[in-house]
Amino acid sequence: MAWRFLLTKTLTLALNPNPNPSKPFLTSPFSTSFLVTKTPKKFKKKRTKKESPRTKLVNSEPNRIPHFEHIVERDAFLRFVTKSKDFLSKQPEHVLRLDDAGKLHRELGFPRGRKVSRSIERYPLLFQAYRHADGKMWFGFTELMEDLLDEERAIADSMEADRVTTVRKLLMMSANKRIPLSKIHHCRSLFGIPEDFRDRVAKYPNYFRIVVEEDGKRVLELLNWDPLLAVSALEREFVVDEDKAKRAFKFPMKHGKDLDLDEDDTRKLNLLNTLPLVSPYSDGSRLDVWTLEAEKYRVGVLHELLNLTLEKRASIHHIVEFKEEFSLTRHTYQMLLKQPRTFYLAGTEMNWAVFLKDAYDENGVLKHKDPLVVFNEKLFKFAQMREMKPGFGIDKK
Repeated sequence: MAWRFLLTKTLTLALNPNPNPSKPFLTSPFSTSFLVTKTPKKFKKKRTKKESPRTKLVNSEPNRIPHFEHIVERDAFLRFVTKSKDFLSKQPEHVLRLDDAGKLHRELGFPRGRKVSRSIERYPLLFQAYRHADGKMWFGFTELMEDLLDEERAIADSMEADRVTTVRKLLMMSANKRIPLSKIHHCRSLFGIPEDFRDRVAKYPNYFRIVVEEDGKRVLELLNWDPLLAVSALEREFVVDEDKAKRAFKFPMKHGKDLDLDEDDTRKLNLLNTLPLVSPYSDGSRLDVWTLEAEKYRVGVLHELLNLTLEKRASIHHIVEFKEEFSLTRHTYQMLLKQPRTFYLAGTEMNWAVFLKDAYDENGVLKHKDPLVVFNEKLFKFAQMREMKPGFGIDKK
């Protein structure tokens, strides 16, 4: 019975540690509430957030060229204008229901999760929203924008021969002299190629033909090789200014430090590695990927590719589009960084653009402007205006 009494008492104490509430447990006469048991937030050491390639800038502040960085920022700011212009111009009557537009953030170029109406309101001279007879809200172009589109089509018609030459040179640089039509269409704004180029191809049976592959992919194929076109911009520059062309690229020769060469001897030694360059119109697909010759070829291809663009620049997305056709590697970013004399990379490590430095003056203005570049500059001026300024009309530059 003793063990049963002890067990009952133990359970009672466990359920009620103080069996006599009138006599509370003894407590310390000193309060410990003033003691800080946790470190306040303001005293906690803040963790430095690790930069990701999405946010880390390609160039640090001392090495940045502001006018190139500004061009990249301007493109991001005006993405809604350029993408909405392209998308709406393909719609019947150039209009779109506002409810439908709100779901097309990628196609129209406005931030995901934002209202499309906010973007429309920013550019009142180019876009307008209105209530249709069906009671629904629609948005489309203003009369000014419609006039600008007519002007753009006229420029495309006048520059057709030049655009055909550009496509011929792209095909001549590509492996097997073939490029899917979808890739050319995706990068058409880069080269000033009109929206309806796929239909215009039929007008040039001596230059191109369209091949439909088993999977239904339509591929543009080159029919005739023109040796007069197979001369790169760098080769033409070499004839005019040999020293300038020699300084364009640098492929250092690996050697031991015990050679103890001075600066002039080092430059001459490196020049043996740099010249001769490999023509971008040669077949780069046959080269061993990791050889110096292959790297020279890839640098030459990108130099010529940028020369064919309207603004002598391209984004990573455009370059990746032609990766297979131009035998490029996933190390293109590092390769371009090694050639700072000729190329400048702006933006972030994940979303960068590459510029041909010599194509711009010291103020970041293109030395030679294509008519379509002049048109785009005028379009951007209208985009930044809230109302029409006196004396600034459709015919003003």
